[in-house]
Amino acid sequence: MKTGEIDLGEKPVLLAPMEDVTDISFRKMCKHFGADMVYTEFVSSDALIRHVVKTNEKLSVSSEERPVAIQIYGKDVVSMVEAAKICEEAKADVIDINFGCPVRKIAGKGAGAGMLQNIPLMLEITRSVVKSTNIPVSVKTRLGWDEDHKIIVTLAEQLQDCGIATLTVHGRTRAQMYTGVADWTLIGKIKENHRMRIPIIGNGDITSAERCKECFDRYGVDGVMIGRGSIGRPWIFREVKHYLKTGEFLPSESFMWYLEILKKQILQSIERLDERRGILHIRRHLAATPLFKGIADFKSVRVAMLRAETVEDLFGIMDGVAARVFADSEDRR
Repeated sequence: MKTGEIDLGEKPVLLAPMEDVTDISFRKMCKHFGADMVYTEFVSSDALIRHVVKTNEKLSVSSEERPVAIQIYGKDVVSMVEAAKICEEAKADVIDINFGCPVRKIAGKGAGAGMLQNIPLMLEITRSVVKSTNIPVSVKTRLGWDEDHKIIVTLAEQLQDCGIATLTVHGRTRAQMYTGVADWTLIGKIKENHRMRIPIIGNGDITSAERCKECFDRYGVDGVMIGRGSIGRPWIFREVKHYLKTGEFLPSESFMWYLEILKKQILQSIERLDERRGILHIRRHLAATPLFKGIADFKSVRVAMLRAETVEDLFGIMDGVAARVFADSEDRR
């Protein structure tokens, strides 16, 4: 699969853009575990052209994570074009336009998935951004605004005509937010449309290697994007890539192997921010990780882990869990 001239290989697996998740350290970690392409947190075009410091920081990319897409969102042509030019200057490999974020503070103001209620403006923004830059432009969107307006099959053609290099579709409507089950059937219909020439990437509920392969096989997508399934589990890319290549599950590592990865995430977060903010930032990963699932009477330990305010306390709790897991495994022998 190619995005512009960027060759991502056969059946690429990509890290989805996620606010407060896909910072540079997490992107590099997912790349290390096999992600074929990574995306930044989404960047406000208005904040970018006003040179807001925290927004500008999101443009920081490294050679270790390439190819990397910088994702931008906004609701007017001028700011989106100017933001795209800034992203090109920041050495993005791809500029991705966010027409899919469903949260109220973005979609409710007409940006992100809110643009699904103003298709003419969506297409004007897309055409203008494509014309303004010399690097590939991609779009990420949803099936439609709600159940009665699933317009993605027609919209895909319209976006292609605007000159985008790749289209990613999340298998939910804006009204669904992140509830229910992602519906990939319309993503498959896009691929069945003989007028479609650009690569189509599917996204939504990819939480296992089996499901990833099923989506490739059943819906014929060119690539698969993993979002929430990677939170607290960056090694999912390693598992998926192995399964796609061999048809076999990758043998599990020891509990400590996975725990050390989470510890590394914590330390990287602290290094990038500071101890207090770094721990706060990483709590989403600790809450979501499947590593601690199945441990008996874990609730109180989980609460303590998510309340820890120093790395010493947090690592102490995590090491206690590891000792407990080791003791349980010894007892079962």
